[in-house]
Amino acid sequence: MGGSCAQRRPAGLRKVLFLLLLPLFYPALCEPIRYSIPEELAKGSVVGNLAKDLGLSVLDVSARKLRVSAEKLHFSVDAESGDLLVKDRIDREQICKERRRCELQLEAVVENPLNIFHIIVVIEDVNDHAPQFDKKEIHLEIIESASAGARISLDPATDPDININSIKDYKINPNPYFSLMVRINSDGGKYPELSLEKPLDREEQRSHSLILTALDGGDPPRSATTHIEISVKDANDNPPVFSKDEYRISLSENLPPGSPVLQVTATDQDEGVNAEINYYFRSTAQSTRNMFSLDEKTGMIKNNQSFDFEDVERYTMEVEAKDGGGLSTQCKVIIEILDENDNSPEIVITSLSDQILENSPPGMVVALFKTRDLDFGGNGEVRCNIETDIPFKIYSSSNNYYKLVTDGTLDREQTPEYNVTIVATDRGKPPLSSRRTITLYVTDVNDNAPVFDQASYLVHVAENNPPGVSIAQVSASDPDLGPNGHISYSIVASDLEPSALSSYVSVSAQSGVVFAQRAFDHEQLRAFELTLQARDQGSPALNANVSLRVLVGDRNDNAPRVLYPALGPDGSAFFDMVPRAAEPGYLVTKVVAVDADSGHNAWLSYHVLQASEPGLFSLGLRTGEVRTARALGDRDAARQRLLVAVRDGGQPPLSATATLHLVFADNLQEILPDLSDHPVPSDAQAELQFYLVVALALISVLFLLAVILAIALRLRRSLSPTWDCFQPDLCVKSGPVVPPNYSEGTLPYSYNLCIAHTGTKEFNFLKCSAPLHSNEDMVCSDSPGALIPSHGGEDLTSHPETLTSQAPPNTDWRFSQAQRPGTSGSQNGDDTGTWPNNQFDTEMLQAMILASASEAADGSSTLGGGAGTMGLSARYGPQFTLQHVPDYRQNVYIPGSNATLTNAAGKRDGKAPAGGNGNKKKSGKKEKK
Repeated sequence: MGGSCAQRRPAGLRKVLFLLLLPLFYPALCEPIRYSIPEELAKGSVVGNLAKDLGLSVLDVSARKLRVSAEKLHFSVDAESGDLLVKDRIDREQICKERRRCELQLEAVVENPLNIFHIIVVIEDVNDHAPQFDKKEIHLEIIESASAGARISLDPATDPDININSIKDYKINPNPYFSLMVRINSDGGKYPELSLEKPLDREEQRSHSLILTALDGGDPPRSATTHIEISVKDANDNPPVFSKDEYRISLSENLPPGSPVLQVTATDQDEGVNAEINYYFRSTAQSTRNMFSLDEKTGMIKNNQSFDFEDVERYTMEVEAKDGGGLSTQCKVIIEILDENDNSPEIVITSLSDQILENSPPGMVVALFKTRDLDFGGNGEVRCNIETDIPFKIYSSSNNYYKLVTDGTLDREQTPEYNVTIVATDRGKPPLSSRRTITLYVTDVNDNAPVFDQASYLVHVAENNPPGVSIAQVSASDPDLGPNGHISYSIVASDLEPSALSSYVSVSAQSGVVFAQRAFDHEQLRAFELTLQARDQGSPALNANVSLRVLVGDRNDNAPRVLYPALGPDGSAFFDMVPRAAEPGYLVTKVVAVDADSGHNAWLSYHVLQASEPGLFSLGLRTGEVRTARALGDRDAARQRLLVAVRDGGQPPLSATATLHLVFADNLQEILPDLSDHPVPSDAQAELQFYLVVALALISVLFLLAVILAIALRLRRSLSPTWDCFQPDLCVKSGPVVPPNYSEGTLPYSYNLCIAHTGTKEFNFLKCSAPLHSNEDMVCSDSPGALIPSHGGEDLTSHPETLTSQAPPNTDWRFSQAQRPGTSGSQNGDDTGTWPNNQFDTEMLQAMILASASEAADGSSTLGGGAGTMGLSARYGPQFTLQHVPDYRQNVYIPGSNATLTNAAGKRDGKAPAGGNGNKKKSGKKEKK
């Protein structure tokens, strides 16, 4: 009954490949599948195997959801066999009405992939209708004068069947006066006519009765009959004549009801009653008679209803003109209806996928739809477009079918849904259009990684915080939905040790809050950096990292620590010797202290708590330098004691105290008697002290007088007794000076007393013989200007030949501005309480210690060759390295700034001060008993 173009392809491999690709290219490559069936088939009858004709297997029927669609669904598809079945009664006369060719347009739709195939079902007519006359009886009047051969038209029968099943022939019962003639019109219609065989004689027979039978061509044929009653009248020898045998006119379908359509006219040469003409519809379908009305007197034809080109394109009717004598004639009237653009296009959605993944590639089919316009020609041609600028496009498929496909990148985070308005416009004048809006929802995929609200985080946390406190919170956002937008936080990297990381900080996976797991100590850990990760729950998961830098703020939890003066390893106390001729401003010594805190908490100030002689010394508020405030008076004691308090700048401030022992003397002989008061020498100086005691015992007799004389001369100069300095609690050690252990802090300034044993039987006091230069140690010699080579940590007793008499002290000895202990290059006073402009004294101290240690380590320096180190090389040997000197510059606070001195600053500005001429300074040691 039907077939497809797939069945006409060659066999073999090409056929297999073609069948596989057939669902995709069928609309473009093949003619519609045609089936032909008779009308009035029983429900469930098989039209054809649609699945086979489409090249689909039985499994594909259900898997790909094979179905058919039409305006009125008369057919269905068997889901198991793929057969196209009759679903409803099919009446050709009802479906196609008067059309000769009756075809039903169907669409077969399959999915996965989505495609449409066109099907045409031709409905063949069966002889299910018998002919039918409009009237059961026909009354005719014929004048007796009618000549033989005259013809009288009869109303034909109608049969809704077509072709062979329509009316085939007419018959009348046999009679001597009339015969039946069948006239065939140009459209194939058959019309019966009575032909007069011989003249009538009214006086012989006033009426005649005939039976007219109409037969169709069916098998078996069907028929209908009507009775014809003929009355014989007097003569009327001229029949009416129409002006045209056929009237043809075209009318717009928009013509309003009741409008004049056409007027037919006929004339009759007779006179009187025989010339009076009336008009009637003859041989006209009932539907046409309902559509039009005919004025019997004037022959004016009017329309009773509105025309519809889409329903009936042409009307054909027979108009009879009959005179008063009973003669008549007929004409044919053909009225053609012109199409007007009175139907808007219609959009029919056949398939729709309203859920679209946002990562769908361009060209993906979203919907299938078709357009339908009942108008004809250009009025029925439709084009479609999308109303707004959206990432979708319409492609024409075939036969008014269209595909809506994606035409760009979709982003659910920007546009979660699209309202696609499809506009269908025909080509009429004026054009008509219609709109159809469909809503498409974009489904989320995990295409957005979390984004932190800051590029990096910086957190300040004060030390000594309680464990478990939250110190920061990081936050990230993810515009995705559901698990794709659910974020968890974790720590992925840190500059802390991996094993110790968990004991320092933790992060809440849900909230991003960072907790401190322990109390932080600024002095141990000043800053650390974490790398936090925000990770969503998508598949695959996306993540982002951010750095969190934690700065541990300082609290004033460390008191200042005094580095100098300090007790020796044997418990002895150092003392500093001041020349009696020291002028006001003479630098006596310096209190050196450090604070492990930073900033204001490490801003140290120095204050005098107690003094043996108030007003004799001044103390630098910021530098800790002890200077003479006035010259030594006759009534001033030779031994002075200062109690110094060192306070930091914290709130509340913390402090420490230091005790300074100062002795006014010009040489060691004035305080020599205290040496014998030292009962137990320290272990480090035992050997040197042994040799000194032996030497003293040998020469004591020879030089006793000279010593007494020298002391007597000194007593004449000063009224104050010099023997007070030789009290039991002070002594000068005769052995080599051994420094205390300063491995944990910056070493203090110290001015060493050089003591050696010579071959002569007298005490020689070493003095600093040359100006101090930047990278040289203090030089001790027995004569002015003499230089003694330095041998690192060697004892001075190894060179007894170089020790001679002590030269008198230089009363003009001073530090230059750059050489003075204190801030490097400081130019402002230290007693005003103002903060120095540049580095602290600790920086100068460290620079001198570094220079001294370097010289001692490489053995390249000479004893007494440098003026910048202030004798440190002579005191500390090569064993002294940088590991014994902590760098406290980073703890020093600069007012007006949040910065501290750093190693970089020390490297930049920490040059050793240049040497210069100045007063020489000696120091002694005081031992506590």
